[in-house]
Amino acid sequence: MPKLTLSIFDPNTLLPHRAGIAGLALALDALSPDDAPLSWQVTEDEVRLSWEGSDREAITWLVRSTYQLENGYLNVPALKLDSQGRYTFTQGVTSTLLQHSQQRSLAKTTRPLRFLIEDGQPEITLEFRSVLDCYYTRDLKEAFTSKGKLKSAIPLKGHHLPGLVECFINGPYKESPSSFVALLFLPLACGYYKLPGPGLRSALAIPEVTNLKEWVMLRRNLSGQPYEQFRATGSGEAGLRFLLEDKVDDKSQQMGVQYCEVYQLGKQTWDGNQPYLKQAVYRIRAKPEMLELYQTARAFFPSRVQVADTETKRTWLATSKVLAWLAENLILGRPWYCGFFEFQKSENIYKSDREGLIKMTDRLTEDEKVVFNAVKGAFSNLLREEILLTQDQGRTFDVESYAKTKKKAIYRLQRHNTKQQFSSALVDFLCRFQSGAATGKGIEIARWIHSDDNWRQARDLALLAIATYKKKSQDSSEKSEFGDTASEAESDSEGLEMNLD
Repeated sequence: MPKLTLSIFDPNTLLPHRAGIAGLALALDALSPDDAPLSWQVTEDEVRLSWEGSDREAITWLVRSTYQLENGYLNVPALKLDSQGRYTFTQGVTSTLLQHSQQRSLAKTTRPLRFLIEDGQPEITLEFRSVLDCYYTRDLKEAFTSKGKLKSAIPLKGHHLPGLVECFINGPYKESPSSFVALLFLPLACGYYKLPGPGLRSALAIPEVTNLKEWVMLRRNLSGQPYEQFRATGSGEAGLRFLLEDKVDDKSQQMGVQYCEVYQLGKQTWDGNQPYLKQAVYRIRAKPEMLELYQTARAFFPSRVQVADTETKRTWLATSKVLAWLAENLILGRPWYCGFFEFQKSENIYKSDREGLIKMTDRLTEDEKVVFNAVKGAFSNLLREEILLTQDQGRTFDVESYAKTKKKAIYRLQRHNTKQQFSSALVDFLCRFQSGAATGKGIEIARWIHSDDNWRQARDLALLAIATYKKKSQDSSEKSEFGDTASEAESDSEGLEMNLD
């Protein structure tokens, strides 16, 4: 009797193989063994298959029972996909694993789809090309001999390992029968994400599964990936989102996925014909404080439904660039605001994102707030001087005046690229526009700006303090008789794009 044992602890397997074994366990959980041409047993770390007929009959039945084509979608009964889940799964698989035309056939024309993301918002308008045929519903000819037995070495292509490129000298990469079978079920375990930016870009999240039974129990209750989760802001954020989705309650916190790898796929300069080559790999290990901070940030920087064309009323889902930048910092173990100096020079920060940044500043530590509050208070006093100057000149401190003052303050601090230059500029700024928040904090501030490791963080905090300055009427530590005038100008300017280069 032919047998096949697939173990997640086999030293010859890679992360995609182990995730594929988990996908196989999930597929078997949804099948009935009564009419099956094979039998199986799933333990915490192994899947054991055995059958009496030919290898081709057993494996083909297993694959075709797992993957089905329904109404143009690639459907997997084991995943219990809803309407949005069928779309995101199909789009995810066809843009990562089945990206080449040789691996799937799509309809030549598109059909419209409309999804409701949130009550009270317009529906999302999409165009979808139906899947007519794909690799998982075909005969797996390359895997079997003419007598129907699994080959000892089976050639693999990109639809098994994402981004895999065939060597033109040594030929295609080859795998053992057990590894090949595991990769057939890799799509069931992955997370799929569409990335913003020019061209076709996608992200594929592959989990590290350490207990098959617990993972199957966790995934059994999910009903597909909503479209809002399918649209990620970046590859790093996609990985954090993937890890967070498996931690929906206290129980899953104990047995959720603790590590994943995210493959960023897109065009490479050396090959313009293939749109989904591997561009980067992100390796992310879950940490409670990191996921908690990301979950907070995700609530502060939500996706927004935008109307692209007022005549046709076509809508799309806009994602936050701030969230992508913030997520990159978290997965690298850096403070969430790290690199704000470079980020605010290259990106426009819109009103909704600015409000999210203001809320995120509440998560600063007491040590970080020393520099942040000192610069915030100094900027408040700078506003006071500008208001007095405009009043003396018989003018009104309006939106344009406020924006000009803010840009001037940013320029004072961002034009210096060395520790010595920035330290001098910050000390001059704090001494010239003294505030109560800096009183008695000289030693703490000096520790920040004179440290080779921390002065760049101090620069980020200083610029963040000015960029997120709020109305004085809401700041108990900085009040003045000119607060109302500055508040009105600041409030009126919130609707403007903020690019403070």
